[in-house]
Amino acid sequence: MAVINIHVRRLPAPAAEVGALLDSLASEGDRLWPAPAWPPMRFDRPLGVGAVGGHGPVRYTVEHYEPGRWVRFRFTGPRGFDGFHEFTVQPADGGTDLIHLLAMHARGPARLTWPLAFRWMHDACLEDSFDRAERALTGSVRHPARWTLLVRVLRWIAERAEGSEPVAPESVSAIKAAAAG
Repeated sequence: MAVINIHVRRLPAPAAEVGALLDSLASEGDRLWPAPAWPPMRFDRPLGVGAVGGHGPVRYTVEHYEPGRWVRFRFTGPRGFDGFHEFTVQPADGGTDLIHLLAMHARGPARLTWPLAFRWMHDACLEDSFDRAERALTGSVRHPARWTLLVRVLRWIAERAEGSEPVAPESVSAIKAAAAG
C-alpha cells in the first residue's frame, strides 16, 4: 500500500531561523521535536548522515542532511515501513514553509498498523512539532493542534504498553496554564 503524507506550516520567520530549528533535532536543545509529549527523537551521534536512531517504536537512519534546509530519514522499523520521512525548509511569501513528507510502501503488518494507528499518531505528533516550531519563533501558536479522541485512546494504549506516564502536549499545557490564571 503506497502512503504519501504531507504536512506544511508557513512560519512568519526567515528560512535561516526555521533552519536552525531543523538543525536542533535530537540535540539537548531540540526546539522542533515535540518531546516530552511524544517519545524523543534520539540518535547514536549528532544529527548527520549515517546517524541511527528514531523515536518510540519508529526507527530510522539519517540518509541525507543539508544543514538548515533538509533532512531525510530512511525507515528501518517498524516492520513493513519501507520508505522515508523528511523535513524541508522552503522560503515562501510571507515567511518560510516547514514541510514534512512521509513516503513509504506499507508492507506486511504495516498494511494494518499504519492506517489503524500509526497514521493518526504521526499526524498528531507532526502538528505538535509544527506548533513547537511556531512557538519557538513567535512566542505563541495561532491555531494550536488538538488531539482527537482516537489519538488520545491510542496514546493511552501505547503509554500503558510502554509503562510510561501520559504527558499533555504543549498546546494542552498552554491552555491549562492560561485557564489557571
